[in-house]
Amino acid sequence: MASDQQYVSTRGGGAPLSFSETLIEGLARDGGLAVPATMPHVERETIERWRALTYPQLATEVISLFAGDIPREDLARMTDAAYAPFPAEVVPLRPVGDGLTLVGLSEGPTLAFKDMAMQFLGQVIEYALERSGSVLNVLGATSGDTGSAAEHALRGKDRIAVFMLSPRGRMSAFQRAQMFSLDDANVHNITIDGVFDDCQNLVKRLAGDVEFKRAHNLGAVNSINLARITAQVVYYFWAWLRATDAGGPTEVSFTVPSGNFGNILSGFYAKRMGLPIRRLVLATNENNVLDEFFRTGVYRPRTAAQTLATSSPSMDISKASNLERFIFELVDREPDRVNRAWRELDAQGFFDFTAEQPRFAEEFGLVSGTSTHDDRIETIRSVHAATGEIIDPHTADGVKVAREHVEPGVPMLVLETAKPQKFAETIREALGIELEYAPELRAMLDAPQHVTDMPDDADALRAYIAAAALRGATVGHSPVGADRHES
Repeated sequence: MASDQQYVSTRGGGAPLSFSETLIEGLARDGGLAVPATMPHVERETIERWRALTYPQLATEVISLFAGDIPREDLARMTDAAYAPFPAEVVPLRPVGDGLTLVGLSEGPTLAFKDMAMQFLGQVIEYALERSGSVLNVLGATSGDTGSAAEHALRGKDRIAVFMLSPRGRMSAFQRAQMFSLDDANVHNITIDGVFDDCQNLVKRLAGDVEFKRAHNLGAVNSINLARITAQVVYYFWAWLRATDAGGPTEVSFTVPSGNFGNILSGFYAKRMGLPIRRLVLATNENNVLDEFFRTGVYRPRTAAQTLATSSPSMDISKASNLERFIFELVDREPDRVNRAWRELDAQGFFDFTAEQPRFAEEFGLVSGTSTHDDRIETIRSVHAATGEIIDPHTADGVKVAREHVEPGVPMLVLETAKPQKFAETIREALGIELEYAPELRAMLDAPQHVTDMPDDADALRAYIAAAALRGATVGHSPVGADRHES
């Protein structure tokens, strides 16, 4: 079921690109995000035929609808390789009471849902670079889990170097160790004096510098990269199939803890493709800009100073990059209206879609809610008391909000975000227990850490990348004089 799918920018600039070209491009050259020129549609009969497939086989079917320029046999080989590090079931479903079921997305090598897409991305980027004979210098920003998933998927690859920005002191100790303990020559960890949004802004500034981007083969693997969105679509189909294996209701709802809007956007795409989804419930933490938008229609990102450090740090985001892809659909795919909204955002600090707000739930099935630290602690306790299951704080945000949106006769699936071991301090506060770590995880936590500290300065970042970027198939060394240290 291959396709000749092409990709266009949300802001209307440039010629359409193929999947592989979009994969390498990252942020579109006009500053927009790549979206399918036409959304693939899957008939219900086709979805039913997929019921007997393994997860890698299902991934091949779904991703082939987007990656029409990749031969089917090559795509199947890459999905097999991507999900080989996972348990046989890849994505288990587990009931946690109150009519909720967890979708287990954290069985991969870094214990977070980001592995689901990033392991495939590592395969397909390497494949595209080998076909073109080129190299890629990946520039990304992380609030916690994207960075480690990307680095573990791309470490040691000859044609790829990774420059990963993270906000200094804003991640858990486990998240830092997963990234900073890597000593592969092609991995460069950089902490920025600021919050995640500052890191993300630096990525966008350099990605928007067309001359620098071309000179240094700059690309992206965070959720602005459409290949990650398409790979995440797969587990919505998988979860729906498993939730309906025994018959009963055909419509299900999903609750998704969300910061950058990428994970729930994949569910939105799945629904647009024909998957019978009733509600997509967006769960935020105290940095609830997205909840405010879906409740009011007004999108008003906060400043770095207003972005709170919370106990679900991967969601400490106030500017959701992927929201632009939803706005593109909201305005009936008219780039001029997208451009107008972002000009208003730049000029006045917000844009207003109050008139369209009723469509969020009625047409798109999108609703939202907020969870606080006290909510997380209480939810972790209640789930553990009822089931013995220990959930991480981001998943707890999802469970708390999901409970507010359960409807009779409609299964509610909550997307798991990470394993609780990544957030031991919050689990200790909630349950008074010390989590056990496998020997290899304990060794990682105790290993020396390699990281470069940098101010929030685009010129300093440019200089670092210029000195360390790949220019051939051999990874360059860290730039002389950089403030790289071990701890």
